[in-house]
Amino acid sequence: MGSFSIWHWIIVLLIVLLLFGAGKLPKVMGDLAKGVKSFKAGLQDDSDDAASGVNAPGSNAKTIPNQPANTADTAAKKDEAVRN
Repeated sequence: MGSFSIWHWIIVLLIVLLLFGAGKLPKVMGDLAKGVKSFKAGLQDDSDDAASGVNAPGSNAKTIPNQPANTADTAAKKDEAVRN
């Protein structure tokens, strides 16, 4: 109990063959293999980007030139301008 014997796997295989049919099974497995390859390629791309610093933390921060920082002084000046 708790582990699968060869007979369990044979029954599962027969049920899968009945559900998908012998003709669709290679196509389903091919699509699954393409998905796994795409996933691995994506992981490889992410690790390459991380190594080169493309997606390093803080690299996505964008600065807008000639814009004052949003500080308490700036907020106070805006409130004062609105009141006048």
